[in-house]
Amino acid sequence: MTKTRKFYTFPYFVWLLLFVIAPVALIIYQSFFDMQGAFTLENYQTYFTSGKYLIMTLNSIWYAFLITLFTLLISYPTAYFLTKLKYKDLWLLLIILPTWINLLLKAYAFIGIFSIDGSVNHFLEFFGLGPTQLLFTDASFLVVATYIEIPFMIMPIYNALEEIDPSLVSASRDLGANSYQAFRRVIFPLSLSGVKSGVQAVFIPSLSLFMLTRLIGGNRVITLGTAIEQHFLITQNWGMGATIGVILIFAMFIVMLLTQEKKGRRIKK
Repeated sequence: MTKTRKFYTFPYFVWLLLFVIAPVALIIYQSFFDMQGAFTLENYQTYFTSGKYLIMTLNSIWYAFLITLFTLLISYPTAYFLTKLKYKDLWLLLIILPTWINLLLKAYAFIGIFSIDGSVNHFLEFFGLGPTQLLFTDASFLVVATYIEIPFMIMPIYNALEEIDPSLVSASRDLGANSYQAFRRVIFPLSLSGVKSGVQAVFIPSLSLFMLTRLIGGNRVITLGTAIEQHFLITQNWGMGATIGVILIFAMFIVMLLTQEKKGRRIKK
């Protein structure tokens, strides 16, 4: 049995080594070299002493926080009411379907929607508000990013809500709790594991967004993901780009530590 288990876990460890550990190690290694290929610590010094990079870091955290917040505010009620529907699997499939479409295609679709001649401006003209510049703004970037991330927040919350034992809610009602109290004291605390998983699934990718910042934000939204793209593809300063990548990886680990499930202490007999 042990040999069979090792046989099936071997491909997983190979995949983990080649596509997770090795790329991270290469990024860390590259961050210690300058554009001439010489070993240096100047990249980290530049990052931590430059106001430009610190502002980018704060922007990345702020936009990731807003995207996560808006996504959570939309996803939790949606997931909650989804568990009450009769054909919940069908509705869940409709929510997941947009994730099957390429991100670039969805971005270009929103460019058409928010453009001056787009459907949103045509709708505003109907009320006499006239065409307005919706594209290349912070608001349009947040709307598109939130829309794209919603399924990744709904799924873990929905699964957590589905795993709640209905008898616990019934017991709270028998003890005199109303609907709000049952939700606040029973349902929401028991679904926090799904909320934390959803925050990880949304906040971490949102830290390194760069395609949407260019296509939807029009480079008005500057994040660390945008800086990495610029250093690797335009300035060819791979060392600085890798340094920012290391900072992002470190930030992602912090988010994972803050949102991980805390194991309860075992009761000693």
